Amino acid sequence: MKHLVIGCLMLGLVAAGCQKAEQQPPSTAAFPPLSSYDEQARALLEQMTLEEKIGQMIQAEQAFLQDPYDIQTYHLGSILSGGNSDPADGNSLEAWTEVYDSLQAIALRTRLGIPLLYGIDAVHGHSNVEGAVVFPHHIGLGATRDPDLVERVYRITAIEMRATGIHWNFAPCIAVARDERWGRTYESFSEDPELVATLGAAAVRGLQNGGLNNPLAVLATAKHFAGDGGTAFGTGGPQGALLDQGDVRLDEATFRRIHVRPYIDAIQAGVGSIMVSYSSWNGVKMTGHKYMLTDVLKGELGFEGIVISDYNAIDQVHPDYKTAIEIAINAGIDMAMVPTRYREFFQLLKELVEEGRVPMERIDDAVLRILRVKFAMGLMDGPEHVFADRSLWAKFGSAEHRAVAREAVRKSLVLLKNENQTLPLAKDLGRIHVAGLHADNLGYQAGGWTIDWQGGSGDITEGTTILEAIRKAVAPGTEVTYSEDGSGAAGADVAIAVIGERPYAEFLGDRSDLSLDPDDVAVVRRLKEAGVPVVVILISGRPMIINDVLEMADAFIAAWLPGSEGDGVADVLFGDYAPTGKLPFSWPRSMDQIPINVGDEDYDPLFPFGYGLTY
Repeated sequence: MKHLVIGCLMLGLVAAGCQKAEQQPPSTAAFPPLSSYDEQARALLEQMTLEEKIGQMIQAEQAFLQDPYDIQTYHLGSILSGGNSDPADGNSLEAWTEVYDSLQAIALRTRLGIPLLYGIDAVHGHSNVEGAVVFPHHIGLGATRDPDLVERVYRITAIEMRATGIHWNFAPCIAVARDERWGRTYESFSEDPELVATLGAAAVRGLQNGGLNNPLAVLATAKHFAGDGGTAFGTGGPQGALLDQGDVRLDEATFRRIHVRPYIDAIQAGVGSIMVSYSSWNGVKMTGHKYMLTDVLKGELGFEGIVISDYNAIDQVHPDYKTAIEIAINAGIDMAMVPTRYREFFQLLKELVEEGRVPMERIDDAVLRILRVKFAMGLMDGPEHVFADRSLWAKFGSAEHRAVAREAVRKSLVLLKNENQTLPLAKDLGRIHVAGLHADNLGYQAGGWTIDWQGGSGDITEGTTILEAIRKAVAPGTEVTYSEDGSGAAGADVAIAVIGERPYAEFLGDRSDLSLDPDDVAVVRRLKEAGVPVVVILISGRPMIINDVLEMADAFIAAWLPGSEGDGVADVLFGDYAPTGKLPFSWPRSMDQIPINVGDEDYDPLFPFGYGLTY
């Protein structure tokens, strides 16, 4: 997309760098309701043709734009970058910023000059971009039980997003995961809806940072409305998943108590957009569920922002695409995430309006909601409020931001076992032997949604592995040795095994068996046979079946998916921070117990919800 790089000054516009966002403190005023922008939004709406209105309802994928100037031809209201949608010129901070500014420049040259909303999944930091700070995934943040920390994590995420110009985050996920076999469990703060509600609202506050018009704020998205964490095993979607995109089979009272509950707090926190789940409720796809989207979400709960569909989700509503669009838009979808079929969607929705199958009132309501948000964000206040503020590049991936991520890591660790006061370790031991594939692999440590959708292996971005952190933490005279397979531990003062899951995201992350990899068990066994104390650190996106390894371990830490700052793990290992993490999920004894959740009849987990030792 190099040919699209159009400097702001070339267009006679105010350069992005002229707006010194970091010098403007966040507002302490309460969020004005989005409907307070209706006068301005309606005035613009009255000037729009049907084609311009439909275009505002479309979100296309930047990597799949058939022509960048389709933004003008189809009056597109939004662009997204999906999990694998990097700029053609590379995955750098500069490349992302240039793509954003270039596409906005095209949008501003349309008849009405309405800027784009640009969205991305920055679910644990701005983690699609190399060099961004990568925070622990939600399951780790859930273990902290610290809403102030979660708010700070998401405030930093917003700043790093704004450094690239991107201002719409498809986060926080406020799913209440009720079955650990689901591949998105790590995107959930907890099995407990109250904890999810508390931390989800904190995330919204962090992203929207006192008000959407704050140049350091981004638009938050509570997702996925509703029930994505409660699908029945074996009902998964078209990719053959076991739980993902499946069917939630609950009565309405239970469905509301568990899965709708967190949205109440998110709306009260002022969330500006809500993404609808792929999943169904008692056989009806949420993307086409008018009762839930219009009657409950917009009516009963009073949500005034944008209701957006998930990636290609409209395709699943009905086999006939035109009928699927009709059902979804009439159900209450305001913006359609149609990554590749945006031209077809444009034509078919126009036909549906002209045929009277989608009322003009529904179109106007959808566009009004989109324009409300654009006015609330200050995007309509002039080009200087649209383009990236490149002065924020200095903050991107900064030591200051990494310090908060390190704090989040150490507060997220849950100590499950500590016999004979094995932990904390002295920093001046003679030799520490570290083992396991996960000890020196930043990609494994960060998990899915890191640089690529499904994550990756090795030095995929900037950060500190757990092995590197241990070597930094020990005294100068302490030797730290390492083997992947656990060999070479004999004679060491202590051995540390870092084991766990390989990275994954939705679809590919669904599993019917959560047993540890046999190679990981073998690593711990070799360490145990060496006759030294053994500390096990588990890197995982969910509780696993750990009985054999737990028995061999003298100390055991659930570290979840800590992200880029392995120093936070070393802080706990060596006693610079006494562990405070508490289990956000019940820990099963065996697969026979799954799903297991606090409050179940005959509740007898290996470790109960809220468990966690300290020194």
